[in-house]
Amino acid sequence: MDIKGLLREYGLHPHKGLGQNFLVDSRVLQRIVDTAQLEPQDLVLEIGSGLGTLTQALAEVVQRVVAVELDEQLVQILRTRLASFTNLKIVCGDVLALDIPELMGAEGAKTSSFKVVANIPYYITSAVLRHVLEATVRPELFVVMVQREVAQRIVAQPGQMSLLAVSVQFYGSARVVFRVPARAFYPAPKVDSAVVRIAPYQELPLEEHEVAAFFAVVRAGFAQRRKQLRNALLHGLPVSENQLSAATADAGIDPCRRAQTLSVEEWLALYHALGVATDR
Repeated sequence: MDIKGLLREYGLHPHKGLGQNFLVDSRVLQRIVDTAQLEPQDLVLEIGSGLGTLTQALAEVVQRVVAVELDEQLVQILRTRLASFTNLKIVCGDVLALDIPELMGAEGAKTSSFKVVANIPYYITSAVLRHVLEATVRPELFVVMVQREVAQRIVAQPGQMSLLAVSVQFYGSARVVFRVPARAFYPAPKVDSAVVRIAPYQELPLEEHEVAAFFAVVRAGFAQRRKQLRNALLHGLPVSENQLSAATADAGIDPCRRAQTLSVEEWLALYHALGVATDR
């Protein structure tokens, strides 16, 4: 992949403000495609198309690709370079401002009938993950390349949990597939990356109308990470000390623990117990 040559040809320079680091290692590219487990009938949403190397690899395999790119100059290059692919739709815009169900529904996607592949800038990783996973129509598979440290946070286990970890693991199972060294990009970033595979659950552990209330509890717990769970929740939620004591007892959770030690299952148990406690 002659990324430097393409940039020279079009007189472009990577835009640091947009977090543009272009993948130049063809072996990594192929591993991303393999991780997505693509089938000829698949519909794929690609986020952050860049110069189109991954876009082309996807379009060569699947029935339909919807590629979203924010940079207007890159969009023009994509439309020129990949004009021969009739199964490719290029969308110029900010994915965070796009309605994912509407975007994919226009392509005939129904619930869990499309896959997402993304090489997204580090500074919007969490926002993109939430935007995709919180959509009313979620993909059957989400393959994303992120900063290695972020990848580790996504798949963290109790003891190292974060709001990001709970936010992703609530919606699906996640694992790090492989590490990507900084030298695989041009220009090389200061940190390594990793590819994460997220398999969204067909059914969420809560009803849709409960999700916001559940995450209000989780956010309250993580708002003051160094505080014990009891103190953080009393500060962040409209509950009394008696209600909280009853809830933690019902959930089997020591109120002296800290938020990062709780699993998603324990957060769910606490959420349900809080609902019971406040109804008493």
